[in-house]
Formats: sequence, structure tokens, C-alpha cells
Amino acid sequence: MKDAVNYFLSALRILTGWLFLYEGIDKLLEPGWSAKYYLLGSRWIFSGFFEWIAGSSFLMATVDFINVWGLIIIGLFLFIGLFTRWISVAGIVLLLFYYVAYPPIPGFYYGSFSEGSYLWVNKNLIQAFVLAVFALLPGSFTYGVDRLIKRWKEEAPQAPLLGADRNVSVKHRRELLRNLISIPLLGAFAYALYKKKKWDSWEEKFLTDQTDGTTGATLLSFNYSQLDDLKGEIPKGKIGDMELSRLIMGGNLIGGWAHARDLIYASQLVKSYHDDRKVLGTMDLAEKCGINAIITNPSLARVINKYWKETSGRMKFISDCGYHGGIQEGVKMSEEAGASAMYYHGGYADSAVAAGNFDDIKKVLELIRNYGKPAGIGAHRLETVEACVAQGIKPDFWVKTFHNHNYWSAQVAPDQKDVESIWCDDPQKTMAFMNRLEEPWIAFKILAAGAIRPEEGFLAAFEAGADFICVGMYDFQVVEDSNIALNALSNVKQRSRPWRG
Repeated sequence: MKDAVNYFLSALRILTGWLFLYEGIDKLLEPGWSAKYYLLGSRWIFSGFFEWIAGSSFLMATVDFINVWGLIIIGLFLFIGLFTRWISVAGIVLLLFYYVAYPPIPGFYYGSFSEGSYLWVNKNLIQAFVLAVFALLPGSFTYGVDRLIKRWKEEAPQAPLLGADRNVSVKHRRELLRNLISIPLLGAFAYALYKKKKWDSWEEKFLTDQTDGTTGATLLSFNYSQLDDLKGEIPKGKIGDMELSRLIMGGNLIGGWAHARDLIYASQLVKSYHDDRKVLGTMDLAEKCGINAIITNPSLARVINKYWKETSGRMKFISDCGYHGGIQEGVKMSEEAGASAMYYHGGYADSAVAAGNFDDIKKVLELIRNYGKPAGIGAHRLETVEACVAQGIKPDFWVKTFHNHNYWSAQVAPDQKDVESIWCDDPQKTMAFMNRLEEPWIAFKILAAGAIRPEEGFLAAFEAGADFICVGMYDFQVVEDSNIALNALSNVKQRSRPWRG
């Protein structure tokens, strides 16, 4: 029974070492890795201290070195069972720093950013208690170099003479093998790490150097922009009393509603990519770039509320109120979810206007305003906006599509109304009419669902008179799109409409 316990504890120590060693080597091999933004994201009692560290290049270099090599050394020594007690204490200290930076307490932690974070307890705390076991256990309870050294010291004065009992020699060899059991496992770890990095490198090379084709709005490689590449913070405007970034996140991509024309698998692919962890991470990155709002459907209220509760994020939720049970019910759901502003969903508004149901639009705007929130009207068709204006309906803002037709699927479509490739039938007419309106205008579908390059679409929308633009973004596009928006805003020359809001 004692041998079984020893083997189990040895396995537990090796597995714990495996985790530390992998984390350290992974950071060592990642170009430009730094704990800077991890520290800046902390919101608990030591957040000021962590921000102070992040503000010093010398301290950050020191922290990064301690993180990487601390993890490697702790992992390696746990793996082979060398200085187990003291290395366990060092590991506990490191883990406690991780714990206080992002404690699993609602409102202070990024629970969906890393696996194993739960209410009050996360994997860092559990690993710290595991290491406490090894810090308190006598070295004889696990097989490793510590036990081997201890046995050598105890048995050296009583070493068997040449020709002594063969059974004693066999016993010594078995003990030696037990204590060196981690050596072949360390070799297995090295081989597995080598194969993984080799596979990763092959994939990166294949995807970046041998690309057959990309759509206009797709990055040509997977070299993600980092926050260090950000050229500034997105400027703000206002809708009512609500301060709003000129660039707004679109919710279609993270919600899985991908307009991909003939690519029927695209929506499922988007949904598979955007689990909660990815969505929360994307929103966090957007906020760091100065993007402070997302336009999406009430069905995504769960993940937005999760973002608010589990992080310090303050991303504003602008709801389109689209709901199969009716727009008014969608408004009530959005209010309960904490929406900062709401508008009559564009598709629903197009249908309501076509049916002459202006009373419903008025009731929805009144309901939204009764909640004390800005009330808007969305539209794909310009006729929807024109008809509402003719009826004297005055929203607090408009959400209207705008894009040019300089892309192939718009050119080849024989009947534009029957092809899901155009969301703004007449961009020139749209620009001329929207320029007459005094309410702020949020332009969406400005890239025609990925057919127009952001550099072209962003500038065109702002010059057409849009006060804000809404764009769906993957995490690896956020910084790049922010820089493109900044560049577009600084190069607007042909805009005739005054900035509203």
C-alpha cells in the first residue's frame, strides 16, 4: 500500500511539474510575449501595484524573466523531484500572485478567459494547495532525485562490500530506477513539445506563405496586430447623453450570423470559433482600443452580461431588439439585459413600413424612451427612412446600411433585389437623403459583408455622412480595424454633412 501511495504522489508531482514546465517553455518560445497586459487587466486590490510595474520597462523585463524562467525551473525541478520542498514554496508564491491578480470573485476576474476559473476557487488556488502538500511531505514519500540523494547520504557509511549479498544490489538498482522514473517522462515531454511546435510552425508557414486566395476584407496572414501597434484611441461622439466611439463593434460575427453568400458552412464555423472565452477576449481587446459599444441582438445578452460581471468591462450594449416574439418584447428583454440604447431592428422596420404599420414603430420608440434610453430606427432600405420621415417619426438616431457597389458580386447580380450581396441599393441617393437629417447616423454593412476592404469602406462611410460605423470584427482584426478607423477619420475631406453627436 505504501508503494502505491508513493507512486501516486510521484505521478501527481510529475504532472504538476509538466504543467509548469510547459507554461514556461511556451512563453519562452512565443515571440514578444509579455505579462504587461495581463497585469494591466487586473482589477483587484493590487491593481495599482501591477499598473506601476507595467509602466516600467525595467520592472516589466524583470517580471517577464521571473515568469518565464520561474515556471521553467519550478516545472523542471518538480518533474525530476529535486529540491521539492523549496521549489514547491516558490511555486506557491508565484501562483498566489496569479490568484490575487485575477481572483475568482465576481466583478474582479476574467473567469472565461482561462480554463478552470470558478467562484472563489480556480486552478491556481488548487495547484497552490497541491504544492503545499509537497512542501509539507517528507521527501521519502515520492520517488525522485531528492529521495535518491537522501538514500545515498544514509547508506554511504554502510555501503556493502565487494561481493556482498546480490539481493542488496538488486534492491539498490530498483530503488535507483524508481527515483529516476521521471527521466524517460521528461524525454517524452521534450518530444511532444518538439512535435507540437513543429506542427504549429508548419501550419503557420502553410497559412501565411501558401495562401491561394483571400476575400477583400480578409487579412493575408495570421500575424495578429498587438496593442503595441495601436496608433491611438478611437474618438467619441454622442447620441443623447450617451458617449459613443465612432467605431462600434458589430455582433453578427460573434453571434454566428455570417453573411457568406454561397459558403453555407460559414455561420457554423463562426459559432465554433466564438465560444464565450473568445467573445469576452475580443470585447476586452476592443475596449482597450477605445471601442466602447457593441450592436447586437437580445439573444447575446447572456454573454454581454457575463462580460460585465466577470470583468471590469463597461462595453455598452446597443440592442436591435429583434425578437421572434415581437419588437416590443425584444425591447423589454433588452432593458432587462442592461442595454444602453435600443432601436427598431432594420429588417423588421423594412417590413413594418412596407405594410404601412407606422403605429408600431411609434409605440416601440415611445417604449424605449419610457425606459430612459435613446431610441433609434434601423433600415436596410432607404424607403424605410424616407417613409418614417414623411410620417413625422423622429428617432434619436438612425441605423442605416451604406456601402458602394465596387465588388464583384454586386456587379454580376442581374437582379440586385434577389441576391444577398447588396444591402444598400443606391449609395448616392442614401448619402444625399441622410445628409438632410439632423439625428446621428450609425452606418452598418459598410464592408458589404466582407466584400470591401476596410480602408475603402471606413473612409467612404464617414465621407458619406455617417457619424458612427458598425463593423463586425474577429479578435485578430480589432487593432488593425481601429488603426484603419483612426486613419479614415483623419483623412475625411469630402464630407458635406455636419458631424452629428
